[in-house]
Formats: sequence, C-alpha cells, structure tokens
Amino acid sequence: MMDVNEIREYLPHRYPFLLVDRVLELEKGASIVAIKNVTVNEPFFNGHFPDYPVMPGVLIVEAMAQAAGLLGFKTMDKTPQDGSIYYFVGADKLRFKRPVVPGDQLKLEATIVSERRGIWKFDVRSSVDGDTVSTATILCADRKV
Repeated sequence: MMDVNEIREYLPHRYPFLLVDRVLELEKGASIVAIKNVTVNEPFFNGHFPDYPVMPGVLIVEAMAQAAGLLGFKTMDKTPQDGSIYYFVGADKLRFKRPVVPGDQLKLEATIVSERRGIWKFDVRSSVDGDTVSTATILCADRKV
C-alpha cells in the first residue's frame, strides 16, 4: 500500500533511522501493518553483537512506534511538512519474546486505542513468521514544530 518513498513523506526519519520499509495494510482511524526487512548490513549489528547479531530491543520498539506514527499521520491527513511531528512519549506493558536476527522480516502492527488532546495510545505488536517478537502499549504526542 505504501512504498518507502511515500513513507518518507509521512515520517521525518532518514537512514539509518528509518525503520519501516513498506506498509502492507492501513485503515485510517484503526490499524496498520508494515514491515522492516532486517539485513546483516544494518549499522547496529557491528556492535550488537559482532559474533551473534541481534537487533536491539529499543530499535524494535522504535520501529513499532514509527508504524504507529504513520497510522496517526495518515489518520489526521498530516505530514511533517504541515508543521506536525509525532514524539514517542511512553511505553507500557512492553515485552520481548524472541530475538530478531539478520534475514528476518519484522512485521509491525499497530491499532489505535484512543486519542485525547493530541496524545495517541496504540497497541503494538511485532512478529517474525507469525511468532510474536514484542508487544506493548505506546503513547505518541502530536506536536507543532
């Protein structure tokens, strides 16, 4: 549904911090399904860990937050060019179930739980081949730049 060029219109992130490669499904006001292709060429694998590369958990959370941000921006019909930015402001009930390694395709899912005065709450999940990697409830704040 969205390729990386369209994703870049809605997210201010750029290499090496843009962590969403494609959006597969998006229902404004409801949910998103996106993917991050994990390759051995990712810069963080040089140090985490050289002999057993594992994607850092904080980057998995960031990837889920970016997918949620895309959902929020599309729902509001806004882009960063409109002077709006999404800040990641919190995570609750965060759990990790398995590591993510080079060659994995990380599926990112987010569902809107609520929105109140610019604070959005999302239930998020990431998985690889149907196996849950992580789950959380995250908060994002829509703010003017």
